[in-house]
Amino acid sequence: MSHILSAVAWPYANGPRHIGHVAGFGVPSDVFSRYMRMAGHDVLMVSGTDEHGTPILVQAEQEGVPPQVLADRYNRVIVEDLAQLGLTYDLFTRTTTRNHYAVAQELFRQVHANGYMIERTTTGAISPSTGRTLPDRYIEGTCPICGYDGARGDQCDNCGNQLDPSELKNPRSRINGETPVFVETEHFFLDLPALTDAIAAWLETRTNWRPNVLNFSRNLLKDVRPRAMTRDIDWGIPVPLEGWSSNPNKRLYVWFDAVVGYLSASIEWARREDVRTGGTGAPDSTTAQRWREWWNDPTALSYYFMGKDNITFHSQIWPAELLGYAGKGDRGGHPGAYGELNLPTEVVSSEYLNVAGEQFSTSRGVVIYVRDMLARFQPDALRYFIAAAGPESSDADFTWPEFARRTNDELVAGWGNLVNRTATLVHKNYGAVPTPNEHTTDDLALLQLTQAGFTTVGDLLGSHRQRAAVGEAMRVVGEVNRYVSAQQPWTLKQDPDRLATVLHTMTQAVADCNVLLAPFLPHSAQQVHELFGGTTALAPQPRIEEVTDLDDDERTYPVITGDYRVGETLAPWARADVVPGTPVAKPAPVFTKLTDEVIAAEIERLAAPRG
Repeated sequence: MSHILSAVAWPYANGPRHIGHVAGFGVPSDVFSRYMRMAGHDVLMVSGTDEHGTPILVQAEQEGVPPQVLADRYNRVIVEDLAQLGLTYDLFTRTTTRNHYAVAQELFRQVHANGYMIERTTTGAISPSTGRTLPDRYIEGTCPICGYDGARGDQCDNCGNQLDPSELKNPRSRINGETPVFVETEHFFLDLPALTDAIAAWLETRTNWRPNVLNFSRNLLKDVRPRAMTRDIDWGIPVPLEGWSSNPNKRLYVWFDAVVGYLSASIEWARREDVRTGGTGAPDSTTAQRWREWWNDPTALSYYFMGKDNITFHSQIWPAELLGYAGKGDRGGHPGAYGELNLPTEVVSSEYLNVAGEQFSTSRGVVIYVRDMLARFQPDALRYFIAAAGPESSDADFTWPEFARRTNDELVAGWGNLVNRTATLVHKNYGAVPTPNEHTTDDLALLQLTQAGFTTVGDLLGSHRQRAAVGEAMRVVGEVNRYVSAQQPWTLKQDPDRLATVLHTMTQAVADCNVLLAPFLPHSAQQVHELFGGTTALAPQPRIEEVTDLDDDERTYPVITGDYRVGETLAPWARADVVPGTPVAKPAPVFTKLTDEVIAAEIERLAAPRG
């Protein structure tokens, strides 16, 4: 058994998330985590809502509410959506907890103490109409490196290079279009050049990453400069240094604290486990130190899931913070109270999911929100589409006709039909799983094939090849369907011994396939399990809990958590022999067929102008 950290990108709490977001970070991380738990590993899956930074501040000002009120609103929306989708977080929390503030400040202080935070005078932008600081992300212009006319003041999304807003050609405010005025300001910069050799040495050991992610990460090291880690903004975590912490207009850069969330969420999870078992949740209690099993043990593995626009922060900025905290760069140093923290085992980045040939755009109304999708369609239908046709290694396109085709042809007519006719035949002829007689060569070949699926599908899941994995699982389903068609059990009433054997073989094959598909289709997997007499939890679901901030009794918020123990609430990744005599119920359709009228309505809804 290995300790595996499943570190999932933090959705930004300035609005509901769309299906493109969960295609990048949500479904892939959950499929992987479910499989790894079933395979016997001790998985800690953590994330939360990212709630600091300029966009929330600007949007809150536009709505006339405090930024915390805006963050609270969308934190709850996002929690509800991700839980309904079935994402099995051990803890989904938020970056505005007192615990997160303390952890982020501890990392900053030690990185600074080790010499990797350097103070510099730089140029900041001021809005001439309001006199207020205009954050880098809200300035755009032409990239001085590649010429892209849409680069932001902190980074060009076209070439991936980090920028300073004063370097942009024709800079303008994204808020009102005015030209900013640049003035001098003091900030702390992460000394990336002093950490580049250490990052490069680590990347050289990362041989199994997706090639696009590894190549992009290595290219980032070609032109490395110190990067600002504080901002002129009054919404965020105070800079924990004398002379800075009391300044209301200086805060940690949102991308410094957001990636720290993986660690702070792990610590919060351990502290809450301590409370759950009767402790006080004090950070230094024995149970509350369990997070170290995933962070300080060099044999533990960690996988970071995100969309490709966040590779920079996970293969450069976060490793730099971790190395700086440990004193592993050119300036030396020593670890802080958290000890030497593990670098990512792999950055698992997906490409973009587009919709009907266009990029998702909330402002242009080209968007399908997770909440709307789940209100009208089964969560497993969306999960299946993302797994089978999502942006694993290249951009992918979501269209309503393709969503309907995969649902109807593969889920309904393929897997769902196999489940339905197997249960119908067993229920009609025996009412329970029959006792088999002598198996034929065909029976044994089928059972060997479904048994082998645990190795082939499992190996693909373990190497983050989920499209191939679900394709292999559905290939096995297809072979079982072919066996049923060849054996024609509906014609065997006059041969009860053979009928019992065929139906037992079919039931075992369906049970095997159900486990193979459980990481992808957890809602229906549990339904199928119970249809064939299962009384245990095969594919557990997360739950939402209202909790009190561990360090602020006056503050409460919702978290996603759950109980996902193998053998107790979770089926192991292995065949479970079906037991003769187990009752089998009369089935109802597992999946809902999508009509032309339903899809036409969705196409019309997507094309409708937004107010």
